[in-house]
Amino acid sequence: MVTIRCITYNQEKFIRKCLEGFVMQQTNFRFEAVVHDDASTDGTADIIREFEKKYPDIIKPIYEEENQYSKFDGSLYKAVDSHIKGKYVAICEGDDFWIDPLKLQKQFDYMEQHPDCSLCFHANYQLYPSGKTKIYKPKVIKEKYTAVDAINGRGGFMATNSLFYRWEYLKNGQRPDFWTKCQVGDIPCALFYASKGYLGYIDEVMSVYRVMAEGSWNREHKGNIRKKISFYRSLVKMYNGYDVFTNRKYHKELSQVKRDDLKDLVYVSKNILIKRLKRLFKK
Repeated sequence: MVTIRCITYNQEKFIRKCLEGFVMQQTNFRFEAVVHDDASTDGTADIIREFEKKYPDIIKPIYEEENQYSKFDGSLYKAVDSHIKGKYVAICEGDDFWIDPLKLQKQFDYMEQHPDCSLCFHANYQLYPSGKTKIYKPKVIKEKYTAVDAINGRGGFMATNSLFYRWEYLKNGQRPDFWTKCQVGDIPCALFYASKGYLGYIDEVMSVYRVMAEGSWNREHKGNIRKKISFYRSLVKMYNGYDVFTNRKYHKELSQVKRDDLKDLVYVSKNILIKRLKRLFKK
């Protein structure tokens, strides 16, 4: 009934905790975890093989010999999508983990009881490198969210490891171009599903997101202006594509969020340059 979709790359320090969160789930239905190792160069794949051997009915691994994410052509999605068998899909990347053994059951029950809901999500903990934690949830709490909420919320609207959505809208494996060309998957996922129904929220903390974890996307982009500009360009393409996909229904909101993202890019880039100049003058 549910397929867990897990993407991991060089997360040897974290993947065990992630997989433990999968196998501890207590459900009245069958579920699987498609764990995609994107050609890791550390011991990530060895740990996945350990769990595959111990839990063969749950852990369904894919071991790549060539990194798929870096192609930015949808190869990563295709590699995983073809293995999904569930009615629903739950997301958890290799450096994050679940803490509630009833997480899948709760989200499954919610979706079964709310057929107009295309995707549901929940609150989580943000875990910082210092060990400090903070509860992460929408600024305005309500049961139902729309496409406008998803657009205005941008990347901070919902935690990726809380996403649980209906696979029927994507079971043919054809994701729209605006999704596959974006460098991140959570924002276009929320936008796409908001066009299919409402986004439901469960106000319970059921997972943990590691902030700036070693090997994470955010850490790789921190302090790198070129990568930030490249990411902004992919966001603009994604927003423009979604504008066409929705027949310009949300053109006003999309135009505003593009301007806001540009302001953020300029602000962050300026601060990075200032820090570099300060270090240079100290030498």
